[in-house]
Amino acid sequence: MTDTPIAPLRERLAAEGADAFLVKHAANVRYLSGFTAGEDASLLITSDSAFILTDFRYYEQVERQAPGWELFRLTTTLPAGFAELVRQIGVRRVAFESASITYGLYEELARAEDVELLPVKGWVEDLRAVKNPREIACIRRAVEIADGALAALPSLIRPGMTERELAWELEVYIRTHGADDIAFPIIVAGGPNSAMPHAVPSDRPLVPGEPIVLDLGAKVEGYCSDATRTVCLGQPDDRFREVYAVVLAAQQAAERGIHAGLLGKEADAFARQVIADARFGEAFGHGLGHGVGLEVHERPSAGQRSEDRLQPGSVITVEPGIYLPGWGGVRIEDLVVVTETGVEVLTAASKEPVLAP
Repeated sequence: MTDTPIAPLRERLAAEGADAFLVKHAANVRYLSGFTAGEDASLLITSDSAFILTDFRYYEQVERQAPGWELFRLTTTLPAGFAELVRQIGVRRVAFESASITYGLYEELARAEDVELLPVKGWVEDLRAVKNPREIACIRRAVEIADGALAALPSLIRPGMTERELAWELEVYIRTHGADDIAFPIIVAGGPNSAMPHAVPSDRPLVPGEPIVLDLGAKVEGYCSDATRTVCLGQPDDRFREVYAVVLAAQQAAERGIHAGLLGKEADAFARQVIADARFGEAFGHGLGHGVGLEVHERPSAGQRSEDRLQPGSVITVEPGIYLPGWGGVRIEDLVVVTETGVEVLTAASKEPVLAP
C-alpha cells in the first residue's frame, strides 16, 4: 500500500535516539513501500529520506511500484550495499528488525564502519495491526472469493474423492475467480485426520458420515482471507452433532462479546468458557484467533496468553475447535473486523454442516 505513512516510524526513531531503521521482513517492505517482491529488497528509513535497496532484477519494478522511494541499486551483497549507503548519508545508529535478520546477516551488517546496530521488534507490525479502509476492501474481496469456493462445495465434493483432490478443486476455484493466489496451502481433512488442526491433505478418501474440515483463503492485492468450515457427507452421528453444536455456540459467544479495547486473552475466553463448560476444554488446544492481512498470521493475537489489545480496524479470525484423536475434529472460522462496539463478520459462507452425499 503506497499510501501508508512512515511518519510513525520516524517518531520512533527520534524516541529511540536512532538515525535510521532497516526493514527486512518481506511483508513489512511491501506494506511500507508497495513493492511486491519484498523478499528481495530492504528499506532504510531516516528522518528525511527513504531508500529501497534491491538488485538489477527489480530496478524497473521499483520505479513502477514505489515511485516515492529513492532506489539504491545493489550491485553486490546487501551488507556491502548497506555499508556504502550508511557511509554516504552519514548515519551511525541503525535500528533493525531483529526477528527478520539472521545472526549471520547481522554479523555481516555489523562490519559497516562506525555503525551501531540496535535490535527492535514490532515497529511495523504495530502499524499493520490496524487496517485502513483500502486494506479492508482488499480483505473483503478475498473473503468473498473464499466464500464462493465454499458455496461451490456441493458441486465439487463427492464420496470417495481424496482429500488432495478436493483441495485442488477448491484451489482451482479460488485461482479462477479473481484471486491473485491462495492465501496458504488449503486444508482438507476427513475422519481421524480432522483431529489435526493443521492436517495436510492426503490420498485418504472422503467417507460419508465423518467430519471433514476445510480451511482455505484467497489473496487479493497481497491481502489474505482465512475461513474454516466443517461438513459431513450424509447424515452425521450424534457425536458430530454434539461437538458441532458446542463449537458453533463457542464461536457465536465470541463474536457477540468481542469489541475494541479487549485483550486477546479476554476475547479467547468467550469461546473457551463455552467449550470448557461442555467438558471439551482439553480438546481446544489452540488460540481463538489471529490477525490477518498481508500475512495470514499476524498481529493481534487472540489466544489464552495474548496481551495484544484489540483496536478498531483490527482484522482477526474467530476459530474455536474441538479435536478428538481417533474420531476427528470440528473447527468453524470466520474473519471479522473489530469495531468500537463489536465486530463486523466478513465471512458469509453457510454454516450448515450436512451435505447430500
